[in-house]
Amino acid sequence: MQRVLLILSTLFALYACTPATVQGPPIFQTPQAEVKITPPATPATTFVVKPAPVVSESNIPDSLPLSIKPGAHIALMLPLESASFGAAAAAVQQGFLAAAGLDPQALPVRVYGNLDENSSVAAVYRQAILDGASAVAGPLTRNGVTALAAVNSFPVPTLSLNTAESTPAHNLYFFGMSIETEAKQVALLAGTQGLKQAIVISADEPLARRLQYAFEEQWTASGGTVLREIDFNGDTSIFADIASTPDTMVFFATGADKARLIHPFLPANMPVYATSQIFSGNANTLINFDLEGIRFVDMPWLMQPEQTYPRANPPLPTDQERLYALGIDAYRLIQVLLGRQTTLPLDGVSGHITLKGHTFERKALPSLFVQGHAQSVDAPIAPTAQMFPGQIMNNVDAASSVAAASAVGAASSVKAASPVMATPKP
Repeated sequence: MQRVLLILSTLFALYACTPATVQGPPIFQTPQAEVKITPPATPATTFVVKPAPVVSESNIPDSLPLSIKPGAHIALMLPLESASFGAAAAAVQQGFLAAAGLDPQALPVRVYGNLDENSSVAAVYRQAILDGASAVAGPLTRNGVTALAAVNSFPVPTLSLNTAESTPAHNLYFFGMSIETEAKQVALLAGTQGLKQAIVISADEPLARRLQYAFEEQWTASGGTVLREIDFNGDTSIFADIASTPDTMVFFATGADKARLIHPFLPANMPVYATSQIFSGNANTLINFDLEGIRFVDMPWLMQPEQTYPRANPPLPTDQERLYALGIDAYRLIQVLLGRQTTLPLDGVSGHITLKGHTFERKALPSLFVQGHAQSVDAPIAPTAQMFPGQIMNNVDAASSVAAASAVGAASSVKAASPVMATPKP
């Protein structure tokens, strides 16, 4: 018995003197000067098609626990319960999961949806890594992306769904629907068509100012001249002295509501350009007739109905359809980052996507309004339905009549109209 006790006492002393081995959090890689897109070192071998349920924020600790939960997955961080951004986040989630549903060997998508993008981004990101995320998509807002960038260390490919002014970090990439990028694309597009002078029509609204400044910055950098800046406040008489000249164009830094009030008062043969803010859908042909001939840029998802990916059911409002398309392309870019999909550039449903530094840049599709219908510039002119049954009228006469009627109506009511701000994107 004494010998047994001696052996047990010795073993206990050895155990007490040996440091405990605890599985700690993953070692974060230090940022590198150059970013290379490479597949993960150990590809996952088990794939699950159905996404995991939404993770509750109440389960997310403030500090890192000592163990990592198993389960390779793609983490999708979205503010689904936000009063301001919940609908936008839900549209992105729908598109992301729609794309994942067509991938037979997809990693499961785990949605981290109870997310405050001003305060809990870092904690949710850490939890996703500890849960075994192989890649992370999100957050959605600029504030959220700024908070994410402050984390500094990203052990897996991470795709934020907006842009932010921050120092590039290894494994952190940016992708979003920057409206300023569209304004710059319009400036380049108009320049390639021989136009040299621009009249910029804006309004005293944050979004209009962003569009105005982005367009003018690119326009002047490309050698163009800003002939005139007009702030529209409801008085259409300020357009009376605008005359059409061969090298002059108009840029609308406004949304559809103001554009359709202004457009009938401009010279009929004057080139007019805008961003996607001018397009609110093809359902209302009468509204689109007021925008006849305006060129703009928007997503292939809206301009080219035939797409590989499933549509939202029921259909979403136009702004949310754009976010749905963003979700589809976000999933595809995650596959690029994981080394599971074709290399860039990518012809996405949101546009032609390339990588510049750490930012995935999206080039939208040149489009225009023709006979009350918005379509890509290279598409055949689609026939329009007869607007007044029983009345014989060809498409050209119909367009002219409706435009004239709209001009009269706008002239009589424009001074009473209150400014309507275009809905800003997250």
